[in-house]
Amino acid sequence: MSTVQISASDVNKLRQQTGAGMMDCKKALTETNGDFEAAIDYLRKKGAKVAASRQDRESNEGVVIARASEDGKRGVIIELNCETDFVAKNAEFIAFANAIANQAVQIYPTTIEDLNNLEIDTETSRVKIGEAITDMTGKIGEKIGISKFAVLEGERVVAYIHGNFRLGVLVGLSSNVAGADEAGKDVAMQIAAMNPVALDKGDVDATTIERELAIAKDQIRAEGKPEEMVEKIAQGKLNKFYKDSTLLNQEFVKDPSKTITQYLSGIEKGLTVTAFKRIALGA
Repeated sequence: MSTVQISASDVNKLRQQTGAGMMDCKKALTETNGDFEAAIDYLRKKGAKVAASRQDRESNEGVVIARASEDGKRGVIIELNCETDFVAKNAEFIAFANAIANQAVQIYPTTIEDLNNLEIDTETSRVKIGEAITDMTGKIGEKIGISKFAVLEGERVVAYIHGNFRLGVLVGLSSNVAGADEAGKDVAMQIAAMNPVALDKGDVDATTIERELAIAKDQIRAEGKPEEMVEKIAQGKLNKFYKDSTLLNQEFVKDPSKTITQYLSGIEKGLTVTAFKRIALGA
C-alpha cells in the first residue's frame, strides 16, 4: 500500500489528463505511489481489462462518420460502435469517431486492421487507434470498436452524413466541375434514401440477376400467363428492377422527370458517378 499522500489536486490533475473517473484516478495514484506516468499506464491496463471483459456484449449502437480529404480526391467512412444510444449521442464519443475519420482520410489505410494500427493523438499521448479504443472502453465502460470501414477515390469525392450519424455516403464524380459538390450531395442523399444495389446495369452481380428473374418468372406463372410469354415479361420486370435499383437509372428524387444520369448531364455533359459507398449503422 502506498505511503504517499494523494491530494485532491493530484487526483483532479490525473482526471484531466485521462478523463477517467475520480475514484479510478485516486486508486491508480495510490497503487503507483503517486507516479503519474505509472498511474496512466495503470488506467490504460484497467481499460484493457474492461475491454476484454465486454467482448461478449452487443455493440449495435454508435455513429457513422463520412469524411472527404481537403483536395476532394478521396474519402472514408467509419462505423464506430458502442453498446447504448446514450453513449452514441455523447459529444466526446462523437469527437473520438471524428478524430479517427480525420486520421484515416489523411493516411488512407484500406483495412480495419491497418486503421487500428494508425496513431492518433489523445489527451495524454500518441497511441495506436486500437489502443485508444481500448482506453475509451475502460473510460466509459462499454464495448467499443470499428465494425465497418470503406474508402473511395475519384476526381471529386463528396461525403455526406445522414440522420444524426446513422448513415454515411461517399460519392465519386468523374469531374471536379463547378457545382460538383452540390451535385455530389444531391446524389449522396439519393443513395441514402434509395439504397441502390449497384451503380449501373452492368454492375449488378449475376446472383442478384438470377434471383430477380426467378422471382419474376414465379410471379408471372402464378398470374396464369402462357409459358411462351414468361421469358419476355420477366425481362421486362428485370428492366424495371434496373430502373428502380441501379443508381444512374433511378429517377432523381428531387425531380422524378429525370434520371440521375440526366440530372448530372445537366450539370455538365458527361458528368457521372464513378463509384459510391454507403454504410448504415447496424446494417
